[in-house]
Amino acid sequence: MSARIPRFTHAGVTDAEISVHPFATEDGLGLQLTRFRRADCDDVVLLVHGLTMASDMFIMPEHRNLVTHLHDEGFTDVWAVDFRMSNRYPYDLETHRFTLDHCALYDHPAALAELRRHIGDRRVHVIAHCLGAVTFMMSLYAGTVEGIASVVCNSVALTPRVPRWSRYKLAYGPTLAEYVLGFPFLDPRFGEAPPLTRGWLLSRLVSLAHRECDVRACHMLSFMWGSGRPALYEHRNLDDATHRRIADICGGVGVHYYRHVHAMVEAGRAVKYDRRDRRFAALPDDYLAAAGEVSTPALLLTGDRNRVFGDSNLVCHARLQLAAPGRDELQVLPGYGHMDPFLGKEAHVDVFPTMVDFIKRKAA
Repeated sequence: MSARIPRFTHAGVTDAEISVHPFATEDGLGLQLTRFRRADCDDVVLLVHGLTMASDMFIMPEHRNLVTHLHDEGFTDVWAVDFRMSNRYPYDLETHRFTLDHCALYDHPAALAELRRHIGDRRVHVIAHCLGAVTFMMSLYAGTVEGIASVVCNSVALTPRVPRWSRYKLAYGPTLAEYVLGFPFLDPRFGEAPPLTRGWLLSRLVSLAHRECDVRACHMLSFMWGSGRPALYEHRNLDDATHRRIADICGGVGVHYYRHVHAMVEAGRAVKYDRRDRRFAALPDDYLAAAGEVSTPALLLTGDRNRVFGDSNLVCHARLQLAAPGRDELQVLPGYGHMDPFLGKEAHVDVFPTMVDFIKRKAA
């Protein structure tokens, strides 16, 4: 597409009734669900974005998107949540101390409560990406959400693993960013900042190490996440319009989230960030501790060129198989990376049918 695509547009879904449903969390944040309803159906799908992204990743107008694909496959009542990690809100461009535990305890249970208020006891299937997948699985395995028929997790689930360079960035980056450079958040739009400002200078410095394309936001995202040139996807999998507007799709991120991811990487599994914090007493210290008691089947997806979370879902599948043999499935996507299973221009051919097949089998 040659014309610029507006930010936060619903133009990618043209043949459904679209409604927005605000809700609040117990810790005082206003969040929202967006409903894309073509018709009522027995199996409702809830889409969960990743950190720095938003519900927009599921409704991109430049190619066949996941919401439209689900509608055409008979899942005609699709919902997408924008939880506190969404770039539709100012929360990640503020100084905060949110962790993944906040999402597991506050966001996903509140979203499901609002969803149930509208759909009743119909079956709910979840498709989640990145740290949206991690935090939703944390909720599921902690018992703060129940009654989920199936869940699809892209890239990572309950055993985050990252490349060595990413491990260094997770260990030292937040302190360096906040206390030395004065950045409480990192933003792929730093390249658009006024010349000689700190953000502009950081973007130019990062671009010196990334000659693979001419999109500075793409370079910044590789710096923010993963290890590679680029780190988040294979360039050839993206439509040019997607590549050019990648900062619209992936926004800024508060660096404190990295500290919790680092704690999980060091532990080798999803763990509570601060066991002394009484607010999170209802959450387990180890989210895999009761893995054998969960009845919801999961499909763990990962691209074979995942340079953000590497083999995380392969390891997670092996762990879950020990806890509950045969409950969960694994699918490796040839030629795909971390985000392109959703953003890719051919994802509707290469990836979406795998998700739909799994959901249909679990809905039967």
